Amino acid sequence: MKLSRRKFLVSSSLSLAGSMLLSNEIFATKIGMKSNLGLQLYSVREDMEKDPMGTLKLLADMGFKNVEHANYVDRKFYGYSATEFRKVLNDLGLKMPSGHTVMTEKHWDKTTKDFTDEWKHTIEDAAIVGQKHVISPYMEESSRENYDNMVGFLDVFNKCGELCKKSGMKFGYHNHDFEFTNSLNGKMIYDIILEKTDPSMVTQQMDIGNMYEGGGRPLELLKKYPGRFESMHVKDEILAEKKEGETKKYESSVLGKGIVPVKEVVDLAKKIGGTTEFIVEQESYQGKTPLESMKEDLRIMKSWGY
Repeated sequence: MKLSRRKFLVSSSLSLAGSMLLSNEIFATKIGMKSNLGLQLYSVREDMEKDPMGTLKLLADMGFKNVEHANYVDRKFYGYSATEFRKVLNDLGLKMPSGHTVMTEKHWDKTTKDFTDEWKHTIEDAAIVGQKHVISPYMEESSRENYDNMVGFLDVFNKCGELCKKSGMKFGYHNHDFEFTNSLNGKMIYDIILEKTDPSMVTQQMDIGNMYEGGGRPLELLKKYPGRFESMHVKDEILAEKKEGETKKYESSVLGKGIVPVKEVVDLAKKIGGTTEFIVEQESYQGKTPLESMKEDLRIMKSWGY
């Protein structure tokens, strides 16, 4: 997901041998596991805002079986309590293996060395609705303004993984582009994240489109960190139409229309990435409606065997 659309929400040091050993331990248990195809609901954000029930039904009728939320406010998913939303999903034959809620420093009480009630409720509701992963889709600038701050916050990530584990879930982080443009102590931020998070507690949700803005390339990262990406945002990118006040170089498009080698990436992720959750996301539509784009994206993913 792009940083701009998240305004509403507030390693490399390992040896090759060590990395391969770690990766084998992580995804050896995934051999034979079926991959799940889903949709990030931010892709149809305006439709979900107007008519969440009707939009979910249309997506289910298209053939989607899994969705990922991008709206959890005041203990409600798109206006529904966790129990209510789980029923909505169940009635439509949908599941929600993961969801996006930003975890910030305010959710960790340094005095008590514990999570706030607000964040504990977030984990509780995620479990009720049936999530397997609680994904934080952003990292505030204050948490990455210097190396020590960032390492300290990543330790909170690991602690959140322990909290999620008690409810049978796993915590995760979703990249943007700044992780590939910014460095601390001579290390790229994304390398620090992968180095300082415990793979058994914190999964990485790789957004294969976002990283292009910052120079990251998914094929390279899959080979560098095999087994670390249980979840993936499947996205393609084209050169963005120049708009006044915007500086971004790329925008998302229907899969297979842009510069990302999407099929090659998802196939490699399935083979060595430890990836079992493939989540389609598209944020720009080039003249199509969001729902039309989702139907096309689903058709393409199915033609690739997903």
